[in-house]
Amino acid sequence: MKKLILSAAIIWLAQTAYCQKNCTVEITGLKSNKGKCLVYVYKSEKGFPTDTKYATSAVTATIQNGSCSAVVKDMPTGEYAIMVVHDANDNGKIDTNFIGMPKEGIGTSNNAKSSFGPPSFDDSKFKIVDKSMLLKITLKYL
Repeated sequence: MKKLILSAAIIWLAQTAYCQKNCTVEITGLKSNKGKCLVYVYKSEKGFPTDTKYATSAVTATIQNGSCSAVVKDMPTGEYAIMVVHDANDNGKIDTNFIGMPKEGIGTSNNAKSSFGPPSFDDSKFKIVDKSMLLKITLKYL
C-alpha cells in the first residue's frame, strides 16, 4: 500500500512539474495599427530583453484598434519574462537609434520600469504554476 501511495504521489508531482499552460498577453498603448507586435519569451536573464536570439519562443500578433492579443502556448511550469515590440515597419526586428534606444514601442511583463537602460529580468519575471494566465502589457515609446 505504501508503494502505491508513493507511486501516485510521484506521478502527481511529475505531472504538476511538467504541466504546460498557455499565457495570453494583452498589449495596449500602441500608437498605430501599422505593422504587428512581436512577443518574445525568455526563460532566463541571458539576452533579456534586447537580444531576441535568446528568447525561448516568439509569437506575432495582429494589431486592431490600438491593441492586440497573443497567446504563448505550451509553457512548462517555471519563471519567465516577456518583451513586446511594436514592429511598426514590419521588418521583424527591434529598430534602434545610434545609441541603441528603441525607435518603436516596447514593453515588458509586469510593465517593469527602468531608470537607465532596459528593465531587468528579475523585475519582469512571472511564474507559470498550475493554470494558464493573462498578462497585460502597456507599450511605451521613447
